[in-house]
Amino acid sequence: MEIKKEYHIPLYLYHKGELIRGYDFFGSHFTVRGGVDGVVFRVWAPKARNVSVVGDFNHWDRARDEMALISDDGIWEIFVPGLKQYDAYKYSIEGPTGQVRLKADPYGFHMETRPNTATKVYDISGFKWGDEKWRDKVKNSDIYRSPLNIYEVHLNSWRRKSGAGELFNYMELASELIPYVKKMGYTHIEMMPVAEFPFDGSWGYQGIGYYAPTSRFGTPHDFMSFVNYCHRHGIGVILDWVPAHFPKDAAGLYEFDGECCYEYSDPLKREHYNWGTRIFDWGKAEVQSFLVSNAYYWVNEYHIDGLRVDAVASMLYLDYDRREWRPNIYGGNGNIEAVAFLQKLNAALFKYFPNLLMIAEESTAWPLVTKPTDIGGLGFNFKWNMGWMNDMLAYMSMNPEYRSGNHDKLTFSFYYAFSENYILPISHDEVVHGKCSMLDKMSGPRNLRFASFRTFLAYMAAHPGKMLMFMGQEFAQFKEWNYKAGLDWDVLEFDEHKKMSEFVCRLNDFYLKNSELWENERDWSGFKWIVPDDSQNSVIVFRRINSSGGELIAVCNFQPKEHGEYRFGVPYHTDYKEVFTTDSPQFGGTGKANKTLKASAEPMHGEPYSLTVSIAPMSAFFLKPAARSRKPDKPFLNGGIV
Repeated sequence: MEIKKEYHIPLYLYHKGELIRGYDFFGSHFTVRGGVDGVVFRVWAPKARNVSVVGDFNHWDRARDEMALISDDGIWEIFVPGLKQYDAYKYSIEGPTGQVRLKADPYGFHMETRPNTATKVYDISGFKWGDEKWRDKVKNSDIYRSPLNIYEVHLNSWRRKSGAGELFNYMELASELIPYVKKMGYTHIEMMPVAEFPFDGSWGYQGIGYYAPTSRFGTPHDFMSFVNYCHRHGIGVILDWVPAHFPKDAAGLYEFDGECCYEYSDPLKREHYNWGTRIFDWGKAEVQSFLVSNAYYWVNEYHIDGLRVDAVASMLYLDYDRREWRPNIYGGNGNIEAVAFLQKLNAALFKYFPNLLMIAEESTAWPLVTKPTDIGGLGFNFKWNMGWMNDMLAYMSMNPEYRSGNHDKLTFSFYYAFSENYILPISHDEVVHGKCSMLDKMSGPRNLRFASFRTFLAYMAAHPGKMLMFMGQEFAQFKEWNYKAGLDWDVLEFDEHKKMSEFVCRLNDFYLKNSELWENERDWSGFKWIVPDDSQNSVIVFRRINSSGGELIAVCNFQPKEHGEYRFGVPYHTDYKEVFTTDSPQFGGTGKANKTLKASAEPMHGEPYSLTVSIAPMSAFFLKPAARSRKPDKPFLNGGIV
């Protein structure tokens, strides 16, 4: 079969897994042929006997607009004159057994609103961006040495219109969400998936429109306006992105051409049984082109600042969620194709977008997740610290009487804190499906739970790693998250929730203004223990240090008892000022603050001086030295533990 000359390069790259702008070639595009306006459609269906485009424009008659094969590799094409923006269509695909399936366009830019699943013809060009100032700032910033405080949001349920619970559109959301996020002191929002998905209960993690921002809130241009608004107001945008699996929806990628097309054909590799989904065949070149192009598309066309790649652990292990599994060629359980795909993905994206955030949701000890691909790493630049999250939620939920015997849950994460570039996540997964809200996870009576939650959040801000918090937790929503309803904003009428919101706002502001908490997070130079081992009192004390030697001392007490005179070592013979405390009355605390403290010339904890402080029950506070009388010690390899 003779292939058109202009198709040689895109088809060559596509079948090698290197077509990074596949959406320019596949899908539906307005064009002119022979002086006639129309739309050209292209789709990959290698096992199909016949493919047609059907829609309202031809009464959904598959005999009217049959597509022609333009290559022996299963690429089909047709030009249909006279079509217009928003015309709905699907591909009618006759598989090798003669069964006909109606499929949405894998590369379609716009889709019908659920429950309908047809693709719509849409031209995404022509949007006038106004975010140059933001993009220049990102280009000239070092994200590793900058604050990163992420607000995770589910657009469907952040806030709904009164009455019937109608959804806001993209710009209505932007005008309410972004000023709130800005006021609360977050630097970025992370949206749960916006690629079109039919079932609300999947939260977007089982999508069928990989190139289509959900039409629940508007058009692709409306979503561009949303991102543009975020950037113009100084807020970055991260998207959850799902290359691990896809649902078995009839209109989706499932057995697209009548056989396993986008998914593995091997029955021991193609299913996530607990999720009821199919798994991408990452070793197939056309699937690589589809997914890498998709990631590129969101960043290039929608100016997205980062992708949080969902379920990476499920990709890396051949025995993940499988009753039976087939070892790799070396006899192990690592998925070699997935590793190669992730390396290709990250290398390609960072080539074009060096300041991109590529965040792995990876819950195991797989090595080198955030290391460069040329040394065998996966090539991400951040990873969720799921170990820290699991340890700390277990620790905070237990009765304080048992914490002394579980002190390692509080401290163990510091030992590996610099092995990867971590984000500390309190995500939607931790406040749903019977897991209860963050406030309700705290141990003890209600008043103690608020104090515990404040202490936990201050500890989180002090711990090495960037931060992420799911919506609603910032004002201590008491009920767990419900995707069918808006957040319980009414609880802000109650004093304790109002004070919790004020606390989170002030803590975030403190975090942003103190580089000690985020500037040196890639090695031990930004951290040193003072008191790691006071398990009896469940107290820890440590230093956070910025690149110029400025520092904060974090003091955390995880017991509901006061320490009137608690002594620990400090590095400088100077005054120390308490600059932030969770125990302030404006946050609901007792108000037992420390006045300016003077270090004494009494060595302790490996430091030449020491300090006596008062620690309120279930609280945390930060001290700042007024001056330095000697240079800071070089950190020990073990973080300064003595």
